[in-house]
Amino acid sequence: MSRVIGAALHGVEGVLVEVEVRLSSQLPRVEIVGLPEAAVRESVARVRAAIVSTGRVFPDRRVTVNLAPASLRKHGAGLDLPIAVAILTASSSGNEERLTRVGFAGELALDGRLRPVPGLLALVLALRDGGCRCVVVPAAGTAEAALAPGVEILPAADLAQVVRHLDGAERLRAAAPPHLPALSADPALDLADVRGQEAARRAVEVAAAGGHALLLRGPPGCGKTMLARRLPGLLPPLSFEEALEATRIHGAAGRLDAQCPIVTDRPLRAPHHSASLAGLLGGGNPPRPGEVSLAHRGVLFLDELPEFERRALEALRQVLEDRRVIVARARSSCAFPADFQLVAAANPCPCGWRLSQQKDCRCDESAVLRYAARLSGPLLDRIDLHVSLPGVHWEDLDQPASGPGTRDVRDRVVAARARQADRLRATGAMTNAALPDARLDALTDATAEARALLGRAVARLRLSARAARRVLRVARTVADLAGEPRVGPVAVAEALGYRENASASCGI
Repeated sequence: MSRVIGAALHGVEGVLVEVEVRLSSQLPRVEIVGLPEAAVRESVARVRAAIVSTGRVFPDRRVTVNLAPASLRKHGAGLDLPIAVAILTASSSGNEERLTRVGFAGELALDGRLRPVPGLLALVLALRDGGCRCVVVPAAGTAEAALAPGVEILPAADLAQVVRHLDGAERLRAAAPPHLPALSADPALDLADVRGQEAARRAVEVAAAGGHALLLRGPPGCGKTMLARRLPGLLPPLSFEEALEATRIHGAAGRLDAQCPIVTDRPLRAPHHSASLAGLLGGGNPPRPGEVSLAHRGVLFLDELPEFERRALEALRQVLEDRRVIVARARSSCAFPADFQLVAAANPCPCGWRLSQQKDCRCDESAVLRYAARLSGPLLDRIDLHVSLPGVHWEDLDQPASGPGTRDVRDRVVAARARQADRLRATGAMTNAALPDARLDALTDATAEARALLGRAVARLRLSARAARRVLRVARTVADLAGEPRVGPVAVAEALGYRENASASCGI
């Protein structure tokens, strides 16, 4: 009997799996127990051919493979290598001590070659946290696996190399620390390229500084998409810890670039409005991260917001509050991180030209009301900034780029976020948008005049309690951009302007 440590992917997390193999004097047969799914059951054929390719003889006995814990369903081909090593160890002797605190992860080809698997970084992190000092991985996945700190990575090209390492004939060389590309600090898109739209440019700056959700409404061609795609460049560069989080999620989804194994830019995900609920929020069998998780630590841009499936938009409400997605199944559930910044764009009516000075709107009032009703009040209530964009005239388009560019605006955003970090360090929040409600009044520190102005606006605009608290958060961000220690009436007035546009921009 032998025991080898491997790992399986559960959502975006790695889970430690103990591979137990027992050989018995019964009719030759291979049995895998422990809730293996199809890819794991099919590993028998790959493992048998790979072992034969090394010159070893596959045991002509009853082989029982147990994958513990037995209550967790095992997915993927990452257990091929630990199963093969466990079978070889059980059929020989003398190399059991070499398996102490060594983890294995990788898929086997029929000729014994090792192939990388999705989520290799998550598997290595799980093996490290489970007490493994070193992990044997496919050579083609070395760059991704070596991102995990605190563990030695032993790359191998094929099973034969692993066998020679375990026999002591030829030691595997540990991988050197990866030469990581510099985390991107130079935005590719410049905010100065957007002509006109000063109010919308200011709203994008406020949204970037405080991590607030933003809704842009306006006729076609007014610059909604241009503004949304320039928002990631205004955000502070990713820290290494944030880059590692994003890389783990993208790796689990199989979306990492082989040439660059780490995410260096703030993610920008822009799914089409035909995306399904599972595609947007995550799911499937096995569960895989959706667009909201792929946008973790970045921006989720939903263009043509009213065209998205109603169920998906309503499910987005809870994600905006919890900043994670729980995918529940009958036998298990898994959590996907989803701490993103939402930017949405929409036309004011089905034809797009309502209240525009460029073309006449062809929609009647009932069509406009039906179009506006596609977005529920509770969803709009969770969007902090509502901005209406007018059409851009040729006189503005024909002018050279003016106004502050991305670098200038990002400097202000970084300074504002630094003030937030000092104030919010004890709360665990990173931005004003995530400021805990229990400490909102103390941390916003609004003056008496500002609170009186907010009280009058709540009564006049009939704001909900949630909307009123979100106005305070936006006002705190406006004050941070101005370098003011307290929230004054000017900051509250600007924050109310974004909320006052909500009803008008929805066509109501």
